[in-house]
Order: sequence, then C-alpha cells, then structure tokens
Amino acid sequence: MRVRYKFWLEDGEHVFGEGLFELLQEIDRRGSINQAARSLNMSYRQAWGQLKKAEGRLGERLLSTRVGGETGGGAELTPAGKWFLQRYRQFRREAGEAIEAAFQRHFS
Repeated sequence: MRVRYKFWLEDGEHVFGEGLFELLQEIDRRGSINQAARSLNMSYRQAWGQLKKAEGRLGERLLSTRVGGETGGGAELTPAGKWFLQRYRQFRREAGEAIEAAFQRHFS
C-alpha cells in the first residue's frame, strides 16, 4: 500500500498546481513554449492559456518571450517565474516528505 496526493494553490480559484509546475519546468529546460507543450502532450494554445490565466491570477509575469527572427524566438522564465518554480518545488518536496512520514507512522 502507498499514499498518493496532489498539491495546488488557490486564492478563491485555482492559481498554481502540478500542471503549471510541469509546464514551467519544461519551458525552463527547453526555452520554448511550443517544445514544452509538445513534450507534455498538450497544444501550444492550451499551454499559452494556462500561462496567461496563471499570470492574471498571480498578478505577475511568469515568462518573457522572444518572437522569431534569426534566433528562432523562444521563452524564458522571469524572476517571478523562477521564484514560483523554486518555491513550489521546495514546498512539494517538504509536504511530500511529511505525508510519507505520517503514512509510515500510521500504516507500517
């Protein structure tokens, strides 16, 4: 038996969770919204929509984008985007460890 869980942040409505976390990680890794979306089996439109919705709810820009040209454009996380990614990663790790420890205490 094992414990399963998901985390997300709300402020009256969904603000930040696993899907956006994974999308930001992939954008940070690949430097492209399109490539990140493709690697997560989602459309560019869906990825862009998630990003814009989150930025609106957070009141922060998460991405800086460059349009085409010789370098082909791309995207990178803003300082706020990097902060959210790092903080959520740390929160998820610490909360997961606490849940795992509680599970072991009660079900081992």
